[in-house]
Amino acid sequence: MRFFGLKSCDTCRKALKALGEAGYVPQLIDVRADGIADADRTTIIAQFGDAAINRASTTWRGLPDAEKAADPAALLAAHPTLMKRPVIEADGTWTIGWKADVQAKYLGG
Repeated sequence: MRFFGLKSCDTCRKALKALGEAGYVPQLIDVRADGIADADRTTIIAQFGDAAINRASTTWRGLPDAEKAADPAALLAAHPTLMKRPVIEADGTWTIGWKADVQAKYLGG
């Protein structure tokens, strides 16, 4: 299981803790420190499209309007912290966010 997120993100910390308690050992990829590999970024955009961009983030609010209009792949390449978090890849299946549906997939219930 690979976990794309931020060490400083509260949602990511909660998700990592819950996954650990459920017996998973996620490989944390901190998108700020480690970046997002080109192949992973391509897959994330292919899976989630425009939904991969977190429009509620501080980074998004700080972008000029012209940059906000850019292609999602270009935005993530330039600003990896714009990615909606967490993105989890497990056995070739990708999920985004930490809402009830994603929690149910990994934690049961």
